[in-house]
Amino acid sequence: MLGIAPNAATGIAGLDEVLAGGLSRGRVFLLEGNPGTGKTTIASQFLMAGAAAGEKTLYITLSETEDELRDSAQSHGWSFAGIDLFELVPPENLLDEQQQQSLLYSSDLELGETTKRIFEAFERHRPDRVVLDSLSELRLLAQSSLRYRRQILALKHYFATQKATVLMLDDLTTELNDKTVHSVAHGVIALEELARDYGAERRRLRVVKYRGRRFRGGYHDFTIETGGIKVYPRLISAEYRGDAPRDHLATKSSSLNALLGGGVERGSSVLILGPAGTGKSILTLTFVLGAVDRGEKAALFLFDEELGLLVRRAKGLGIDLQALVDSGQIVLEQIDAAELTPGEFSHRVRSCVEVHGARTVVIDSLNGFQAAMPEENALILHMHELLQYLNRQGATTFLTVAQHGLVGDMKSPIDLTYLADTVILLRYFEALGRVRRAISVVKKRTGPHEDTIREYQITSEGVAMGEPLVEFQGVLRGVPIHVGSGANLLQDGDR
Repeated sequence: MLGIAPNAATGIAGLDEVLAGGLSRGRVFLLEGNPGTGKTTIASQFLMAGAAAGEKTLYITLSETEDELRDSAQSHGWSFAGIDLFELVPPENLLDEQQQQSLLYSSDLELGETTKRIFEAFERHRPDRVVLDSLSELRLLAQSSLRYRRQILALKHYFATQKATVLMLDDLTTELNDKTVHSVAHGVIALEELARDYGAERRRLRVVKYRGRRFRGGYHDFTIETGGIKVYPRLISAEYRGDAPRDHLATKSSSLNALLGGGVERGSSVLILGPAGTGKSILTLTFVLGAVDRGEKAALFLFDEELGLLVRRAKGLGIDLQALVDSGQIVLEQIDAAELTPGEFSHRVRSCVEVHGARTVVIDSLNGFQAAMPEENALILHMHELLQYLNRQGATTFLTVAQHGLVGDMKSPIDLTYLADTVILLRYFEALGRVRRAISVVKKRTGPHEDTIREYQITSEGVAMGEPLVEFQGVLRGVPIHVGSGANLLQDGDR
């Protein structure tokens, strides 16, 4: 092992990022989690990464058979070439009536004999990386916490003298409160699976302990896909520093630019609030087209609307979204909140910014994103980190929130107005026997803006805005009082 990297990479990029480089060589680590959380998959990738680096690897299984392990590997398209498998079960010829002994956890097999066979397997192969799957069988054989602790310490000291990096798996099917291995292991990684009321289960991991290493704390979402585990490290905006320009970004609409005080600042966040049908998605497309006209790339993440429907609606407004997607100017993604974890969503946003170079990001809407993370407080913290990250990357973010109700007193399912740099409010109001729409800017941190309320229409050419509604009061409440002639209202065909 001389001359190789000081850390043993797990073969999972996101997990190595969480672990600040991987597992320290020559140490014993614990990977724990209930059945189905992905322990065997992570262990397999850990050994395959070692084999790919030219290291000797050994998988000692006390719970699964060799055939089961190979079948699992085949389901991911893997080959265990370069990995030695040692199945610690009795020979088949011992499985008879006179000497019946089914598996290692049978009471007839002594703990000392089991440990001896583990050491013998190690001596035969002399591996650099070892996986021991799983500790639950050893705990059952030990029959007492004291004996179990002594056995784990014996294993640890033996492997330490051999300079091997060991990953012990524990399925937590026996004593859940037994923290014996936690105090003995150099590091502990805990896996969890959360079953939601609807949608796919959510998996996450946390580094409980890592001696002498500054790791990335907290919970990190991960998924099990064909091809292995994908870990999405928790986004920490403070790790990203940038010196992006802070110029103002104008749209083609001079009246909209005037309302915004010249446009929105690059790298800022814009929250668009309004009831259903007021044109929030169409308004974001106005800013997206502005980015395309500047030669920049944009990314749209749709939570609520079906992708094909938005493409057709946009085409009716003279916007060929599909052509922009095909040319690579726009990344358009349909997000299923029931299947997506918040960590994976952040990863997709980061990929669009860092890999595709998107400088305008649209999240439509936060109502759908909230469905992926029902805990409101966690959502606010998550969005704070994401918006800070995008700000420091010089990417302008547009968020939409559908408010409850259509007119009158409306409420938002979540309040993010204090996080956004600019807040645009859309409203329905009634005047002269017609339902109309009003737009106003109620907040802008980065400079002055108009304090007027303007009427707007969604036309075949996009958003058309009228003059300030100076003859009405109570427009934002949805119950205006007419105090003029109505001459400043938009008429059919107005642009």
